Amino acid sequence: MEAINEVHVSEPGLVVVDVAAADDETAFAFHTALAAHWATTSVERTTRDPGQPGVRLRCYLDLRQPLDEPGQRPAPH
Repeated sequence: MEAINEVHVSEPGLVVVDVAAADDETAFAFHTALAAHWATTSVERTTRDPGQPGVRLRCYLDLRQPLDEPGQRPAPH
């Protein structure tokens, strides 16, 4: 995966999440669970590292913006 850009962790509450999973379905299910609670970047694909098992996915989270408050909807992905 690429190096983490400083802007993505420039303030408390900003998080870079790197996921390793057995398959795309599992990685996207995990992302959906995160997106149900916090402002999260959308993801469209996973990556595969040659010689490594499974798939990888990176997303960016903002813990300062919970989405589980009444009247808020999860971010689309």
